[in-house]
Amino acid sequence: MADHLEASVTLPSEPASVSAAREYVVTILAEWGLPPGAEVADTIRLIVSELATNAVQHTFGQSPTFTVDIALDRDEQLRIGVTDSHPRFPKRLPAAVQQDNGRGMVIIRWLTAECGGKLRVRPTREGGKTVAIELPWTVPAQPVTAAGQQEP
Repeated sequence: MADHLEASVTLPSEPASVSAAREYVVTILAEWGLPPGAEVADTIRLIVSELATNAVQHTFGQSPTFTVDIALDRDEQLRIGVTDSHPRFPKRLPAAVQQDNGRGMVIIRWLTAECGGKLRVRPTREGGKTVAIELPWTVPAQPVTAAGQQEP
């Protein structure tokens, strides 16, 4: 595999784009060798859903689009970032028992840490922000058949 791979998609800030972002990331990661059914793929799918949902719900119409960037360095480090043009950084809200929202960043932070990764939020030059995760790249080994061949 190459030393550096990257992919990017820009989507409108609307609810339908959350599933589009999720499927885009899963498709790219499958092309890079991560089986869509792998446990870490499910975790990444959930993280991307939360990141994209935040970009849609919490920009208050001030970011007409958001961008999902994916990068893989030397088959070791996976980075996924969601960038929007709203200047406000996400805030960790107290988790009330009856609260229906506001837990996205807690979920993202916890899942990222469980995978041995990091969560970063940084401003963009244009005045928005990027919320990104960095994870170690761990592609599960393909099962080997009785004949010694790797299963597809």
